[in-house]
Amino acid sequence: MLENIIPDIKFLAGVGSKRAEMLKKELEIVTADDLIRYYPYRYVDRSRFYYIHEINSDTPFIQIKGQILRFERQGEGRKQRLAAIFSDGRSTIELVWFQGIKYALDKLRTNTNYVVFGRPTLFNGKYNIAHPEVERPEDLPPAEQMGLQPYYNTSEKMKHNFLNSKAIQKIMTNLMLQLQDVTIQETLTSDIIKQYSLMPIKQALVNIHFPQNAEKLKFARQRLKFEELFYVQLYILHQNKLREQNVKGFIFSKIGDFFNTYYKKYLPFELTSAQKRVIKEIRSDAGSGKQMNRLLQGDVGSGKTIVALFAMFMAMDNGFQAAIMAPTEILAQQHYDTISELLGRMNVNVAILTGSTKPKERKKLHNALISGELHILIGTHALIEDTVKFKNLGLVVIDEQHRFGVAQRARLWQKNTQPPHVLVMTATPIPRTLAMTLYGDLSISVIDELPPGRKPIQTYHYFMNKHPALNQFLAKQIAAGRQVYIVYPLIKESEKLDLQNLEHGYEYICDAFPNLKIGKVHGQMKPQEKEVEMQRFVGGLTNILVATTVIEVGVNVPNASVMVIENAERFGLSQLHQLRGRVGRGAEQSFCILLTDYKIGADTRKRLAIMTETNDGFRIAEADLQLRGPGDMEGTQQSGMPFDLKIANIAQDGPMLEIVRSVAQKVLENDPVLLSEKNLILKNQLKKLKKEPVNWGIIS
Repeated sequence: MLENIIPDIKFLAGVGSKRAEMLKKELEIVTADDLIRYYPYRYVDRSRFYYIHEINSDTPFIQIKGQILRFERQGEGRKQRLAAIFSDGRSTIELVWFQGIKYALDKLRTNTNYVVFGRPTLFNGKYNIAHPEVERPEDLPPAEQMGLQPYYNTSEKMKHNFLNSKAIQKIMTNLMLQLQDVTIQETLTSDIIKQYSLMPIKQALVNIHFPQNAEKLKFARQRLKFEELFYVQLYILHQNKLREQNVKGFIFSKIGDFFNTYYKKYLPFELTSAQKRVIKEIRSDAGSGKQMNRLLQGDVGSGKTIVALFAMFMAMDNGFQAAIMAPTEILAQQHYDTISELLGRMNVNVAILTGSTKPKERKKLHNALISGELHILIGTHALIEDTVKFKNLGLVVIDEQHRFGVAQRARLWQKNTQPPHVLVMTATPIPRTLAMTLYGDLSISVIDELPPGRKPIQTYHYFMNKHPALNQFLAKQIAAGRQVYIVYPLIKESEKLDLQNLEHGYEYICDAFPNLKIGKVHGQMKPQEKEVEMQRFVGGLTNILVATTVIEVGVNVPNASVMVIENAERFGLSQLHQLRGRVGRGAEQSFCILLTDYKIGADTRKRLAIMTETNDGFRIAEADLQLRGPGDMEGTQQSGMPFDLKIANIAQDGPMLEIVRSVAQKVLENDPVLLSEKNLILKNQLKKLKKEPVNWGIIS
């Protein structure tokens, strides 16, 4: 957009070669386009001046006029600091520098008029301002013109090299001056701008950096958020159209012996209405002639596996093989055991392939796969090895797909001359707005009811002093034949600290229950050791399993009825919900106990209250999105999107996302490949925005 005006960012006033390199390395700002789209993270009203006596704990920033009375050097060596006693004519306040002391002493003078701006901090009963902005009044525009001042995120390295927010602001001012008399090409069609009363692009870019007032800032934000979300949706939906046109799917035209025999003779329980609905959706996709790309969402225990099994029967009835890929050996083994048990006496050949499969077994398995004798192959990353060849792969089921990389998933599609149908399963409920963005290229099915007979898990929040009473409760549960999980938080910044917590907890449990069998599982154990401990718990040989979050996605133990989560304040909502899902898998009443310190923040209290109020995974996911934002939710980092979001926020901009999706759909309905003259703007902008040449529709 600006490359013709400013071909190289280093030639922009205030940048130069050194700063250009710093901007590239620290912020990935390479062009003037990147710079102008680097938006402020907050704005401060600089039109008002305060008196020092007006400062209180609610004053985030303050701007005062006055003079420096004197300087005081305090401390020695590295602990040295500079204090300046600043007076507004009525009161005084300390201005403090811990770095750049020489620069401050060279630049500033006593008994000279200055304007000081900064964040006041209370220390030893007095307010001070650390590293304030200090400028002469004549160097600033009149107060009424200063208005809302932008603040930009910068790294520590940038600050050390004098490229802080103020420096970015000055560079941005120079950029705006250079663009003053330049026409900036629109990025949306005139129809869209008019219909939704959007601010023109140039006006929006000027007002997002230097808003004339709060109203102009509001409209600038609205325009830029609309544009950003619109292009994410247009890209996803456009890729869908291209995939539908170019990628044909195998046609599963009949429902035959495998499907009908199992449904009539071997189905161990009545399907829920939600399961039946999803099976119909899959059948419709697989018979359409287009490649199926469907996301199946459902809480732990909602019955996704049986739905996947019926989808595999459809493939088998039409002469195709099916595969299930899981992220861990434990989960792959669980799928193998579950499906083998469900199949019972059915004449279906199913096998498992993992990194632990021995060479002799592999050879036998490979031969059965190539001959077509093997109907279903379940495995881990081992499935994508070049040596694994199918006779006719027609369906791939991927469990917890966010744990696989794009390249890994793509290699599965190459196991047949034509890409197989794809069913992606997740037990992590995804809010609608996030699903529309991260998985907008997938059709979405939801199993929103549990099988009959399952009792809702009862969840309670207690403080740490309840351990003695909790131990009595656990003893009763174990005496009744149940098993217990006790989970400690995994602290990424300090594995040792976490391990000490777990070890301390393990010792405490061993002392509290000397006559019981206690197991221990954590991420630093060897895979074989972990597997042995897990299998002991599955087999009922262990009464209590003390673990870290490695059991979050783990084995199915219907006999486990209690989940105790220590330091629950350290976990996000989605993770707490996933951990809770390890129990409640049998017919008996199950419990989840959340233990925390007394001192917990308001957000933590909200999280824990939601957990105790509901078992609804989708309600919990929506709340988690609101509390933590999209970038923090496991498996849903914004890097999964075709373009990074710079100003829009999926947690807050859901209603706008709904609107822009409908706008994008309407554009593509009328012009599927964006060939009309008025839509060339959109086509060209899509090309500029695309980060990498990946067809996200095919490798969802």
